[in-house]
Amino acid sequence: MLRTEEMLLNVGPQHPSTHGVLRLVVKIDGEIIQDAEPVIGYLHRGTEKLAEDLNYTQIIPYTDRMDYLSAMTNNYAICHATETLMELEIPERAEFLRVIVMELNRVASHLVWLGTYLLDIGAMSPFLYCFRDREQILNLFNELCGARLTYNYMRVGGVKWDAPPGWLDKVKEFVKYMRNQMPEYHGLISGNEIFIQRTRGIGIVTQEMAISYGLSGANLRCTGVKWDLRKNQPYSIYDRFDFDVPVGKTGDLYDKYHCRMQEIIESLKIVEQAVEGFPEGGSTMAKVPRVLRVPEGEVYVGIESPRGELGCHIVSKGKDKPWRLKFRRPSFYNLQILPALLKGQNIANLVAILGGIDIVLGEVDC
Repeated sequence: MLRTEEMLLNVGPQHPSTHGVLRLVVKIDGEIIQDAEPVIGYLHRGTEKLAEDLNYTQIIPYTDRMDYLSAMTNNYAICHATETLMELEIPERAEFLRVIVMELNRVASHLVWLGTYLLDIGAMSPFLYCFRDREQILNLFNELCGARLTYNYMRVGGVKWDAPPGWLDKVKEFVKYMRNQMPEYHGLISGNEIFIQRTRGIGIVTQEMAISYGLSGANLRCTGVKWDLRKNQPYSIYDRFDFDVPVGKTGDLYDKYHCRMQEIIESLKIVEQAVEGFPEGGSTMAKVPRVLRVPEGEVYVGIESPRGELGCHIVSKGKDKPWRLKFRRPSFYNLQILPALLKGQNIANLVAILGGIDIVLGEVDC
């Protein structure tokens, strides 16, 4: 008999494959994981508490720093919640711009996930291709709002600026380009024997597990649950667009990969329809007072971020600052299932399972 002893292994917080400052305290017996505990809080900045001393417009840049790979959707969440409480009617041109930038940001976010995930499990080339294509989206955002990562583009009542001349044509060109790139990604990854061995049948999540843990996004849809807030609880103008909600069957890492790859295609479909139906003329901002005083009350809104349901709960006392602000951060909820997925797994699968969840630590810690 081979004699082994239990050992506590620290993975992170300074580790490239934890996707941020996450520490995992892993109990292993030989090569098998007996228990795992995520230790979070290294990136906590107290965003929700700070918001109580900020007016509504000042909160927007703070949301950029939460999920810094999808800042546009964060910007929209706080604006949408505030507008709902104020019962504001948003100009159509602003809504179209919002949808375009949020879906482009979804594509960019999934490209970062794909590139870094493949890097985690030993593939170098996809990382370079993904960041090459993401760069085109960042260039579009830079031209639109002057930033490449933290955009501060949304405003309560609309958007900061209108699209510059020729920008929509560049978006249309990118959609065509990216759609043509997808077969190359599938040819490089989907049938790769090593990738299949590292992902198929690994980290399986059942529908019951996903629902009981409060998972959302691809982590929920990979189990076969067809739930997407853009379809099931439409917001903005998403009900005008024709797109599908990709789902998996087994809930393993391979299904998560295919769900996100298909979501890129569906996002490109939405962007293409939004560009074609983009309204001519009109304002990009509703008429709002210089100092926003939100009526007394409370509201919760949920939107579909690249990682799942991003919720914003505001309690207002009728002043220019929120009395209380709370975010439902999908990365935080999705991370909770990690110990259950790791138990009994080989230590070599730890990085693959963690990367498959697709967390952003700025959002976990907030």
